[in-house]
Amino acid sequence: MNWNDLLAAFALYLVFEGIIPFVNPSAFRQFVLQMTGLPDAALRRFGLASMALGLGLLYLVRS
Repeated sequence: MNWNDLLAAFALYLVFEGIIPFVNPSAFRQFVLQMTGLPDAALRRFGLASMALGLGLLYLVRS
């Protein structure tokens, strides 16, 4: 893996992160407001699950 791969992955991340706010900003705003009400433990579980899913997908794609 080189820096070009990392930058390409980050660019795709930014594209995917921008799709929902661009397509439906009011739903995105509502989602963010709901996230602020969640306890820290729930947000940590969500973050851990996201990281595990990303690492698993990366392993499948790169092997």
